[in-house]
Amino acid sequence: MISNDTKQTLKNIISGTIIEGKNDTLTTTRNQLCSSFTTDTTTKRDFDKQCEIKKEQAKHLDDYITNHNLWITDIAAQENYLTEGGEAKIYFGKDNKSVIKLNDAVYYFTWLDFFNSILIHNLFFEGTKYELLGFNRSNEMLYAVLKQAFIISDNPVNLKEVKHLLEYNGFENIRRNDYYNEELGLILEDIHDENVIVNSNVLFFIDTVFFVNVKE
Repeated sequence: MISNDTKQTLKNIISGTIIEGKNDTLTTTRNQLCSSFTTDTTTKRDFDKQCEIKKEQAKHLDDYITNHNLWITDIAAQENYLTEGGEAKIYFGKDNKSVIKLNDAVYYFTWLDFFNSILIHNLFFEGTKYELLGFNRSNEMLYAVLKQAFIISDNPVNLKEVKHLLEYNGFENIRRNDYYNEELGLILEDIHDENVIVNSNVLFFIDTVFFVNVKE
């Protein structure tokens, strides 16, 4: 079950509150955006307006990244390319224990939504938590450079077990691979058998997409 401390941290993320006491790059970057932009807590949004906000946030991030020396320019030279999907280019880390993901936040309305989703993932799924290493720009596209533990699958995932685990933690299956937690006001999308893997009979959620959706 979700602890009270976790619920309080989630509440702070969802409300757009500055998270105190943490100096990691992910939290400080998210806090910087929170100082200038608000978190939208509904899914009923003006798409054109959100596109403009995302562009504004990207410009804001550009200055922040430059001022804090967070640009990473030689990914291909440092890591071994594996594959890419709809939102990320994936490299195998030189340490042979991690993957490096370049994510352009294409699935999210805004960059703040993206960082909130990553923070929420880290709260729920510590075994596959993300570390924000910095940022990369390629063909005028901004990418967050994320590091995650490399987990080897040793059995096919049973989506019924995934559903049971999520329901135990308050997430109701609302359609196919999407879930909703009414108490927390969170939508969890795209939980299919490529985004969850099994190792030693333990489920590992490697790719998640969280959206805040607080019902009024």
